[in-house]
Amino acid sequence: MARLLMQSLSERLGKTFFIDNVAGAGGNIGTRNVAHAGKDGYTLLVTSSSFVVNPSINVDAGFNPTKDFSPITIAAASPNVFLVHPEQSITTMRQLVEAVRKDPTKFSYAHSGVGTTPHLSGELFKLTTKSDIVAVPFNGAGPALQAVVGGHTPVAVLAFPAAVPYIKAGTLRGLAVTSEKRLPALPDLPAVGEVGYPDLVAETLIFIAAPVGTPAAITDRLHGELRAVIERSDIQQKFDSYGFTPMALTPQESAARVSREFEKWKAVGSQLRPGQ
Repeated sequence: MARLLMQSLSERLGKTFFIDNVAGAGGNIGTRNVAHAGKDGYTLLVTSSSFVVNPSINVDAGFNPTKDFSPITIAAASPNVFLVHPEQSITTMRQLVEAVRKDPTKFSYAHSGVGTTPHLSGELFKLTTKSDIVAVPFNGAGPALQAVVGGHTPVAVLAFPAAVPYIKAGTLRGLAVTSEKRLPALPDLPAVGEVGYPDLVAETLIFIAAPVGTPAAITDRLHGELRAVIERSDIQQKFDSYGFTPMALTPQESAARVSREFEKWKAVGSQLRPGQ
């Protein structure tokens, strides 16, 4: 996503944006690097929901998403999806909730790794529905999907793009996506809000931000340029193929969304911190 957007931004501004992939600590190292970078608009952060999730799980993440950054935009969003094996009798989210409440010992859910948005969506499911279901972590979406396909784990909560081919092939049954609206890629799959669970909305977001204190003239200019990129039909088609919905929120809208996401995941993160 960063390469797609920054290549187009380079073309618009006539300046090359270099992508520096900084691995480690689930994104915390790279995020901290940007938090302490110059406030001149030349060093930006492009990241996903780890931006708001990690500080909720780890109080020592080393940054605060609402205090250490000046948002430029939230470029796009992609939901998670609740999945079951098609041989199960469960066909709706409400049936899943009822079944888990009736006999939680029969249910567990596969996810793609501790602290990922699919994992936290599963924990949000437990909080929201006041039910209990065991989380089973896997090393990525692929192994988690295979666990459900093979009947080893009855439920999965996974990122939407990874699950789409399995749902289309009928290998797995989608119950609902954790977005506010249905997605064009699977228009028959309901969103959690329309089936009675609006508090389960949980999306992977693409955040673009600068260090706090970066002048508004810079962040506003960058937002305007990025919005022009995101509104291009070819870029939107790329987003669709990745399973993301284009957004291009303003800096002010992005700041408000960051605050809401940070507070939402605090409630979930408090359950997952070591010793709690």
